[in-house]
Parts: sequence; C-alpha cells; structure tokens
Amino acid sequence: MTTPTPEDRAGEAFAESAAEAVQTAVMAARLVMAIADAARRQQQRTQKGKEDDLPAAEEAVTTVGEDVQRLLPSDISTALMGEADWPQLAQQLLALRTAGVDLDQVLPRVGEIAVNVRDQVAAKASETTDQWVRAVRETLPAGPVREAILTSPAWPEMAATMARLEEKGVNVREVLATAHNEVMPVDQAVAAKLGAAEPARSRDAQLSYGPLTTGLDIPRDLDLGDRERALRQLAIAPSEDMKFARMVREALPGAEREADLLMSSHQWPLVAARMADMESKGQPLAEHLARLSKDTAWQQGSQSQAGRRLVQAAVDALRKPVGAPAGESRVTVNTVAARSTSPSVGPTKAAAKGTAAATATPGVAAHREAGPAPKTGKTR
Repeated sequence: MTTPTPEDRAGEAFAESAAEAVQTAVMAARLVMAIADAARRQQQRTQKGKEDDLPAAEEAVTTVGEDVQRLLPSDISTALMGEADWPQLAQQLLALRTAGVDLDQVLPRVGEIAVNVRDQVAAKASETTDQWVRAVRETLPAGPVREAILTSPAWPEMAATMARLEEKGVNVREVLATAHNEVMPVDQAVAAKLGAAEPARSRDAQLSYGPLTTGLDIPRDLDLGDRERALRQLAIAPSEDMKFARMVREALPGAEREADLLMSSHQWPLVAARMADMESKGQPLAEHLARLSKDTAWQQGSQSQAGRRLVQAAVDALRKPVGAPAGESRVTVNTVAARSTSPSVGPTKAAAKGTAAATATPGVAAHREAGPAPKTGKTR
C-alpha cells in the first residue's frame, strides 16, 4: 500500500468536508419531508378517521424519482436517493402528491432549506480553517516557513489536525512555535545544499517601508503584484479579506466606488494586514475606519490618484488614536532616519507561554516593532 501524498490527504479532507455539508443538508431535507408527512397523516386521521395506505415502494421510486432529480440540487438529490431508506421516502412523497400536495411547489422550498443548511456547514468548516490561518499569523514570523505552511497542499489537513489537538486540550500555539524553531534549521540547511542565497528585499518591501508597514510583520520577498500570494504571505484568510472589505464599505456609505478603489489598490493587502493586526489586539476597527467619512481630505485632487490618497487616509485613520481630532495632521515618518536606525533583521514573535521565543530569521521584516507575546490560550 502506498502512502498518501499531501495532495491526496488534502483532497480527502476537502471531500470529507464537502460530503459532511451535503449529508447535513440531506438530514434537513428529510426532517422537512417527515414533518410534511406527519401533517398529512394527522389531517387524514382527523378528517377520515384513518390514514391512507402508502403506495407501493417500486411505484413510488419510479414515479417521484425524476421529480426529486429535477426539483432538488443535484448533490442533494443524489445523496438523498442514495440513502438506504430512499424507497420509504419516495413512498411518503408520492403519498403527499396523492393527498393533493403540489411537489413542484414543495420540493424547491425543501431544496432551499437544504442548500441553506449545506452552505452554513461549509462556511463553518471554512471559518475553522481561517481560525488557524490567524493562529499561524499571530504565532509565527513572516517568512518562508510560514508561507510554506499556508501554501502547502496539506494545509487543510494540518488545520483539521490543529482543531483536533485543541479539542483534546493541547496548546496548539506552543506546538507551532516549537515546530517553527525546529524547522528553521532544516529550511536553511536545504537552502544551503541547493545553493540558494538569502532572498533579497523585494522592491515591494522596500517601497512599502514607512507608515504602511511600521509595526507589522512583513516578509522580505513581499510580492504585491500577486494579490493572492501577498495575502498568503501576510497570512490573511479569504474570509478576513472579505470582512475587512465589507467594513471599509460600511465606513464609506454612499461612496462604494471610492471604497472599491481602495480595495483594488496595489497596497490593499498591507491595509488588510494592519486591520488584522489591530483586530488581534482588540482595537476598535470600526471606530478608526469611521474617520474616512469624517475627514474627507482624500477627496481633494485628481481622480486618477484617489486610490493612492485613500490608502494613505486609511492608514492614517487606523494608526491615529481613537478620539483624536479628525482634522489633526496626518502622521509623518522620516523614512531616511527610520532606515538608518532599523535593524536588518527584526525580532520574531514570542512563542507561547513556557516556550522560548522563535529564532530570528532572514524572512522577518526589517522594521517590525517588538510587541506583546501572542495569546497562549485556545484560539476559540
């Protein structure tokens, strides 16, 4: 027997998650149909003193099978008709039709309920995975090891394993921090064997230096030209990216076009990283973002530069303390002085309680500020 590859295991984890969502949806559909059948039986007992006999199973399967396939989503109808008790369910459906129920009206509504349940289960599974993206971001420094974890084909399986470990009372953040310290020498040894040089600081990392990134954990090879990769490098989960975009739109009512300019800008991943960092520290994001609609200086100037001005305004709004006057001068940074005083390698985040701090690596941002140790408790 061959050992499953990471791709195979990840595919199995994804398939299991999708199958669980569909099976839960089928349970919901069966519940609705059982309720409808109970109502039919009760009405017949009340009006006629007895229930009508169910039609023959073979007839029911043949008669209503096509309707179920036609009126329910394909994944749900396939799973429903694959159940061992499908003949009994078909009998109930045919009995409903015989009693005067229009299945063309009822089954689509059953399908809507089932789809809603399916999507809720799938969203919950995605939320669980995103929870561990946040845990990785808050525990490990930006760099090749963190990016390797989040881009690995085995990531879904790793996230599921972290969830199971946490359920058993394991401090997963401590495990992550310790594993990072153990893996870094391996990564460096493999790189040395392959003759790989230390990655140079990318142009994006250099140009982003200053208010956009001060205090944030930025990888040396930051690639803002590839939006999806940049978000992964900054460990921003897709659901977080969507949530932060929604918060910006809510902060700019009636200015959806301008909000979209900010979200489509080259630097948006850095703005999202700032928001994620603030959220992890419990800072009131909505209150900070509200300044965008109060201090509208960003509206002045050419339309072609509106996105750039909005990025600066968003960073100012996020960095300025809550309660500061809206018209207060924006934060300015002497980048020359900052570069001259910044170390070439910043500190990594402290490991969980009782664990040594992660070893500094070339992948950590040069201007990352030291901050409090990450939370060591459970992530939920």
